[in-house]
Amino acid sequence: MNLNPLNQASDVNVAARVAALETMTVKELKALWLEWFSQVADTTSREYLISRLAYRVQELAYGGLSTETKKKLKDATKTGKSKNNKITMPPIGTQLIREYQGVEHYVTVIKEGFQYQGQIFKSLSPIAKQITGTKWSGPLFFGLKGK
Repeated sequence: MNLNPLNQASDVNVAARVAALETMTVKELKALWLEWFSQVADTTSREYLISRLAYRVQELAYGGLSTETKKKLKDATKTGKSKNNKITMPPIGTQLIREYQGVEHYVTVIKEGFQYQGQIFKSLSPIAKQITGTKWSGPLFFGLKGK
């Protein structure tokens, strides 16, 4: 089955393409990821790969988030706080990028917490400590919380 999401698709074709993802191996899903996102997937979680690729099929067929929704997400990520002053975590699948001492570090928000260099962490603080070698507030280090 042709899974190319770039072709205009009917609802039936989109549903079929999403369903076809369930039959693919992790290796096949990672190859598709590379093709559709132009970068290597940094996870081997089949569930995660399928969910992000399924979203990508729909996004390319029907269009992405509205400008208003993108602005809300950007504002929430910028401030890092909700109205009750708690940190608002980005949605699952979001990739946090932090440059530290000339090296870019990529962290992916996943259902279980955060994935960094193939390891899963429940919070950002141990990741920040691993990167810097010193104790840091993870949300502060990754720009999700103001100083």
